[in-house]
Amino acid sequence: MSGTGSVEELGAHAARARAMALLRIRSRATALAILPAAAAVVLLVAVAQERIGPGVWSKVSWAVTACAVVILLLAAAVAVAVARARPAVSPTVPLTEAAAPDLYRLVRDLADRLDVPAPSAIALTPDCDSWLEDRTHPAAQPRAKGPGGPAGNRRGRRVPAAPVLVIGSPFLWWMRVAELRAVLAPVVAGTGPSAHPDIAAARRFVRGLDAAVADATVPGQGRVRRIRTAFVGWIARTLLRACRSHAAEMERGVAAAASGRAQEVDYGLRIVAQEQVGLAYAGWDRLLTRVALPAWRMGRWPSRLDAGVVSALTELSRRDKLAEGFTSRLGERPACDLIEEPGAADEAASLLAARLFHGGPAETGPGWSPVDWQQYPDEVVDRKWRTEAARLHRVLDAMGVAGSVSVGAPDASAADGSAVPTLARVIDHLATPGADSEALAAGIGAAVARDEEKAAPHSRTGGSPADGAQAGADTDPLDLWGPGPLPFLPLQPPRTGTELLADHVVAMVCCAAVDTAGAAPGLDWLDGPALLVDGGRRSDLGAPVFSLVEDGDAEPLLSWLTTVGVRTDKPVRLG
Repeated sequence: MSGTGSVEELGAHAARARAMALLRIRSRATALAILPAAAAVVLLVAVAQERIGPGVWSKVSWAVTACAVVILLLAAAVAVAVARARPAVSPTVPLTEAAAPDLYRLVRDLADRLDVPAPSAIALTPDCDSWLEDRTHPAAQPRAKGPGGPAGNRRGRRVPAAPVLVIGSPFLWWMRVAELRAVLAPVVAGTGPSAHPDIAAARRFVRGLDAAVADATVPGQGRVRRIRTAFVGWIARTLLRACRSHAAEMERGVAAAASGRAQEVDYGLRIVAQEQVGLAYAGWDRLLTRVALPAWRMGRWPSRLDAGVVSALTELSRRDKLAEGFTSRLGERPACDLIEEPGAADEAASLLAARLFHGGPAETGPGWSPVDWQQYPDEVVDRKWRTEAARLHRVLDAMGVAGSVSVGAPDASAADGSAVPTLARVIDHLATPGADSEALAAGIGAAVARDEEKAAPHSRTGGSPADGAQAGADTDPLDLWGPGPLPFLPLQPPRTGTELLADHVVAMVCCAAVDTAGAAPGLDWLDGPALLVDGGRRSDLGAPVFSLVEDGDAEPLLSWLTTVGVRTDKPVRLG
């Protein structure tokens, strides 16, 4: 027996053994539920045949029968609730075969080489991961458009089908076709163990229990429904505790079997491609947290995130000597060419990422619209700086801080009586001995919270603007995930007051540099909003600003301003 074959067979055997253990737990629970009924039948038959006396034993038999009926009704209610509970389905962008024929062909050829069933469909996720997902539950099936819907399927009936292959959308844009095939091989190989009836039944059992537990925690239920779901949830949690170790070992066995089978296909290339997986994850994380998040906070969502990850990783390769040589692959055919309309798929995945990681609505509107990378500096960076600068001066006005008296005209005021928005006003206030920077930071934090509360549309309805890539999906992809509030996966913890104050001072400095020193807003693919001076990025502003905010020391910032040629006494244009 070869090493590869032994690994595959051992993994498959372990998975089947654990699946049988899970099914035995289900059988024991069923046996426990029907045990009182069996006892009642024995007693009733014994009484009818006069093998026991009709007195006390007759009363006992009827009492046991009543108890058995109650237990059977409760067991049936639990079984129905578990069967009908809707398992969570990962939010994805569906791809039909018409939208990506070459990608489907690649996956089917890969399944043929691995001698496993091909996935039933393909979907994209805005994450650096790929997996198989069972979507045979009726709740995950598309609604039929008529009495004789597609393939004659009716909602409410489980449809036997292979799992859906979910592919991380950044992989398609960064990886080459051969690399993607190598990375997907172990994932597609998992359809083999998934097709085994015992493993499939065990997975459905565990997923049903997990869904029943989730249903029990849904808020806003009526009193009667809450009692019923609480009882079902308690039973399901008890069974899940018994299933936990067996389910984990079963999935490990499935993974080992799939990995062993996939070693026969592109094994050497897969080792190299795994380096690209790590690089893609690093670039995607930086792109979301540094570039996309500021845009989302401004009510704009970048519509080409996957294309942006290529630029981010190219920049990372240029800066990081460890990543040298990776960009030489860019001359090969990218995997996104396997999609007929990659722009539409990118737009749909980008909107889904904004909803998952920030909580934006499903539809565009006045406060939520797409932005291209060419528009990013003007539409996001400049607007962000001027909005934060305006907020900073509003808080200073509310605190009664006067205009600058050390630079420019004394007691300078605007026509409405507020102080003229100059950088000198901010520096003088923070550099004054005894200045309460904590109060300013608290005021800014409160203002940010109010503005975000006003501008936070957390709608869960509507469709994506890229309906072509979604292949006519009839439901919101987030509806199948569950009723939890958005965002599901926030990217960063809340910023502290000091961090918010520093961000607002940096914004004020950048506004002054743009208005008085000929600087320009720009985009850095790894760090997000950037200040361009004489065509080059200035990345040395953070330390002088923190010296001013935390220590009240204005000298480093004043020296930086002098070097760049910024006038602190000139009013800036606010957002």
